[in-house]
Amino acid sequence: MKIDRALVAYLAGLSRLDLTEQEIVDLELELTRVLGLMETLAEIDVSQVLETSQVLDVRNVFRADEPGSSSDRDSLLANAAEQASGHFSVPKIIG
Repeated sequence: MKIDRALVAYLAGLSRLDLTEQEIVDLELELTRVLGLMETLAEIDVSQVLETSQVLDVRNVFRADEPGSSSDRDSLLANAAEQASGHFSVPKIIG
């Protein structure tokens, strides 16, 4: 894949970045270098390397899931800007 100024400007637009002309030129060079490194890595023979999902000996460190008391609904709703039928009322955001 070829990285050019038009692609960098397009990606900047998608990312809502307002880049200067010099930043576009710099990013074009950086992204071209990164892709070159990726192509170099793709040439490495890893057919004899075992698949690994985790290189460290880690375990689940979460606490035990035990039932406990919950907060009082009325005290929680007392802080709500708006409430309806015992629930938080928020503006509709999906049409």
